Amino acid sequence: MDIKITQRDQSKRSSVDFDNLAFGNQFSDHMLVCKFTGGEWESPAIIPYGKIQYDPAMSVLHYGQGVFEGMKAFSYKDGKVNIFRPESHYERFVESCERVQIPAIPKEVFLDGLDKLVDLDRDWVPADKFKSLYIRPFAFATDEFLGLKSSDTFSFIIITGPVGNYYKEGIKPVKLTTMPDYVRAVKGGVGAAKVPGNYAASLYPTTKAKEQGYTQVLWLDAVERKYVEEVGTSNIFFVFENEIVTPPLGGSILPGITRRSMIQLARDKGHTVNERKITINEVFEASKDGSLKEIFATGTAAVLSPVGSIHHQGEEIVVDRDKMGPISEDLYTTLTGIHHGENDDEHDWCHVI
Repeated sequence: MDIKITQRDQSKRSSVDFDNLAFGNQFSDHMLVCKFTGGEWESPAIIPYGKIQYDPAMSVLHYGQGVFEGMKAFSYKDGKVNIFRPESHYERFVESCERVQIPAIPKEVFLDGLDKLVDLDRDWVPADKFKSLYIRPFAFATDEFLGLKSSDTFSFIIITGPVGNYYKEGIKPVKLTTMPDYVRAVKGGVGAAKVPGNYAASLYPTTKAKEQGYTQVLWLDAVERKYVEEVGTSNIFFVFENEIVTPPLGGSILPGITRRSMIQLARDKGHTVNERKITINEVFEASKDGSLKEIFATGTAAVLSPVGSIHHQGEEIVVDRDKMGPISEDLYTTLTGIHHGENDDEHDWCHVI
């Protein structure tokens, strides 16, 4: 599709230390912008990355009508760039938009715009295998009106930036704790959508967890406070002697794209993967009797994070504080190999530009 491109006069890439990338604090030269007015999405444009100006009464600031996605692009040794599973991310983005009544972004705007943006800033994709270009599409209500109603106008923007590891631990095991006094989402709510409010509500208990020395919260269900649901930024997997278990999607858990990829890869390798309810007590009992072998969390930002320990109501189980387990490591190595073109892409997940 025809996308107007206005290039930055001079790249700011030389000011970025690619050898010491953190997560989420560096941004590439350009961004894609598109507006919804008069009942339709206008033609998108790619412009230099920079500040945006909106009215203080803008609807999203007061009522939270917004959604976002998290994606990644990876480098191949031959200079090509792989945007991982963009269609799956587009589908989830549209589902999130529907849940909070944002008009669906046309597929060609999302995917073609993404291609052109990443291609224009392809020099920002790190060559290091353990780094990537993070991609953040987001849409939000822009009506200048104070009153609870769906907005009539919206903006859609894609920004990108080079990133290193999400957690300071890197790929070493992280420490989790439950927070039974707090909940992330309930069925019928917006837990399955990628909306800002889900994350804002998690900030206070996550801060408390970090003050106690933990990396993230392991969320339990909102009704009985006993079924494991997900980690603050990831889906969770438990490796037992004869099966790998991850909680089922049911409206209160984000349907992770990396989660879906790991389930497929584990089954490809002959593992039995069950999406079933699992209580925190079952996890602790399995740890005590030795049948729990590994725990790991998956998400676009971190890819795969081994879990070294879980704290719950004064008790703690320890899986491995030093390294990934063999199954976790095998899955991580396989997926990162696909990301960078080193392993066969048997499921056509890679979109190479």
